[in-house]
Amino acid sequence: MEKKNIDWANLGFGYHITDKRYVSNYKNGAWDEGTLTEDPTIQLNECAGILQYCQEIFEGLKAYTTEDGRVVTFRPDLNAERMIDSAKRLEMPAFPKERFLDAIDKVVTANAAWVPPYGSGATLYIRPYMFASSPVIGVKPAEEYQFRAFVTPVGPYFKGGAKPLTLCVSDFDRAAPHGTGHIKAGLNYAMSLHACVTAHANGFDENLYLDPATRTYVEETGGANFLFVDKDGKIIIPKSDSILPSITRRSLVVVAKDMLGMEVEERPVKLEELKDFAECGLCGTAAVISPVGKVVDHGRDICFASGMDEMGPVIQKLYDTLTGIQMGRIEGPEGWVRTIL
Repeated sequence: MEKKNIDWANLGFGYHITDKRYVSNYKNGAWDEGTLTEDPTIQLNECAGILQYCQEIFEGLKAYTTEDGRVVTFRPDLNAERMIDSAKRLEMPAFPKERFLDAIDKVVTANAAWVPPYGSGATLYIRPYMFASSPVIGVKPAEEYQFRAFVTPVGPYFKGGAKPLTLCVSDFDRAAPHGTGHIKAGLNYAMSLHACVTAHANGFDENLYLDPATRTYVEETGGANFLFVDKDGKIIIPKSDSILPSITRRSLVVVAKDMLGMEVEERPVKLEELKDFAECGLCGTAAVISPVGKVVDHGRDICFASGMDEMGPVIQKLYDTLTGIQMGRIEGPEGWVRTIL
């Protein structure tokens, strides 16, 4: 198939209207068969549950062109399972796993001309999401919902390579104890926007959120999990019930343990420990791993030995291995890569 006439190498990380998107509606206790549509607009009642009480969940994953020319996705089964968990927490009907995987296959196939070529540095970002569509005025779950999935070609999250970030310890809480921090709901991201804008206004790249109960343990940023490397090369992953279970982070743990023979420990991490770590990274779909060079705790600089110029050696090795699996250059664990075309 002929590709769209796009300057793939200079593509930014933004939204482009593509040819088709997938839509399925939930009504009278069941999902319809779903369809592809060219229409990117959504028509809603003014009292729709999403507008009144923020019943909305979403996922994010990518389609890649591999070295041998296939179009693949990376572990979409985990996105499907996480979306089911999110739906349960917000009293929404689960979109079945096999239906989710089929929807992703269909929307990527329908937009094959938008999948960036191998070596361009660009990928096809996929955004599945679900929201309450029927009117609700009393505080209760809606009765009707819509599941949608659209795609957009995106360039690398960091142009010219990933330079280490500077974070600030936030005065805001990302999540409440026993709240919704562990699910991928729009409401979690909405409440982080003010904190994010405040951090940027003060010259920082992102926030480091502490645990909401004691404010002594590291949780995550507004949209990524942490990964630390101590001075002995051991990888340390913060553990908490209010951290979103990042698919990228979980994959990196397997890569480190089973493919690279590294020691990995998942446990609560105190803020005071950061000064003893050699490297720090943020894990997420958009950038895979973003290196962190410094954390500022209310005027106190916590600097990582890896510095402010480039990724540390351990994080670089993890990044190269995982992106190698995604792009088909490295053989990964069975079932991680799903071929679509």
